[in-house]
Amino acid sequence: MSSPTSALIRIELKLFLREPAALFWILGFPSLLIGLLGLIPAMQAPVEDLGGVRVIALYVPIALLLAILFATVSAMPVVLATYREQRILRRIATTPVRPSNVLLAQFALHGGAAVLGGALALVLAWVVHSVPLPGNVAAYLLVLFLILAVCLGIGALIAGVASTAKLATTLGTILIFPLMFTAGVWMPVQAMPGLLGDVVSWTPLGAAALALQQAANGLSPSWQHLAVVSAWLVALWGFAIRSFRWE
Repeated sequence: MSSPTSALIRIELKLFLREPAALFWILGFPSLLIGLLGLIPAMQAPVEDLGGVRVIALYVPIALLLAILFATVSAMPVVLATYREQRILRRIATTPVRPSNVLLAQFALHGGAAVLGGALALVLAWVVHSVPLPGNVAAYLLVLFLILAVCLGIGALIAGVASTAKLATTLGTILIFPLMFTAGVWMPVQAMPGLLGDVVSWTPLGAAALALQQAANGLSPSWQHLAVVSAWLVALWGFAIRSFRWE
């Protein structure tokens, strides 16, 4: 007999598959970005200051971070805020299924979608643009798990403070652009000059981008980067737990 959470995941998955916009941004856009950027000759050029790593290789971790951001900051909070606004969570609380099962199902669904979207981009970069797979797989997966947990915390925090789906959409839109910047979308974190690069390296996405690139190169990520991501994880989930409400 299936658990309430697994049953909810199956139901939520059917609803998720009916959302073409979410499917595109989480599963399609990261791969599309890598595919198109790799066609630009300048993206195939090595960066001497970074040990000869090609520019396109720097964008692979960024594509993975984008999949995570779109799933956890843009999509998930709107679903949870909608359920609260329409009193679905309140009605669920009167059944054997608890509202916490809904929360776990959303985490599993959107977290899994983010992992799949990132994996597709990673494989595409390897097959089409000959970007090597991560040299330190264990460290790469560890950083991805930490930053996914951080971004789920951001999404839970948005869902906790947003009383309506419209407000959740607005907050997610406001937050996602600076988060994308710190992930290195417009300029890889490794290439950011001076003080800007130092400041971004203390943000969760910036530290994660640096740690992922180190793991991709076969190295062990810097303890500073791991500590930054872990500190943000604890802080964000502390705020999310305090702010979240079922009604």
